[in-house]
Amino acid sequence: MIHFEDIEIGRETEFGRYEVTREEVLDFARKYDPQPFHLSDEEAAKTHFGRLAASGWHTCAMTMAVIARHVVQEEQAGLGSPGIDELRWLKPVYPGDALHVRGRILDKTPSRSRPDLGSFRTETTVTNQDGVPVMRFTSIVLIRRRPA
Repeated sequence: MIHFEDIEIGRETEFGRYEVTREEVLDFARKYDPQPFHLSDEEAAKTHFGRLAASGWHTCAMTMAVIARHVVQEEQAGLGSPGIDELRWLKPVYPGDALHVRGRILDKTPSRSRPDLGSFRTETTVTNQDGVPVMRFTSIVLIRRRPA
């Protein structure tokens, strides 16, 4: 089990990859972001996307799926996150893309009010199959401290 004490500043982790499918792009858009360029090739062709593009929020969800699977498999003593900062969608994500998710630990802080908890900040970068960054964000993660 990975605890606060095991977190190393500067450490990088490859979380895994995610294959973006057309069906999933359309399904997500229908449910959560029904803008024309996420639903129609013809409408997307009229925009800077040039073709059907995934919602940025869908890119976030796909990224979370990769991270969560890794963290569960790694058995981290994580307790979720109070939020993210500096979210940027850098390039469009298209059906057929293979997203690669990587994180780097920026810093860590023991809780002043809860001696059993700490937190760390991580910069997450998502790249496509060509190594081009498509999304970047900084998140805060809550994690248990090792029991005494």
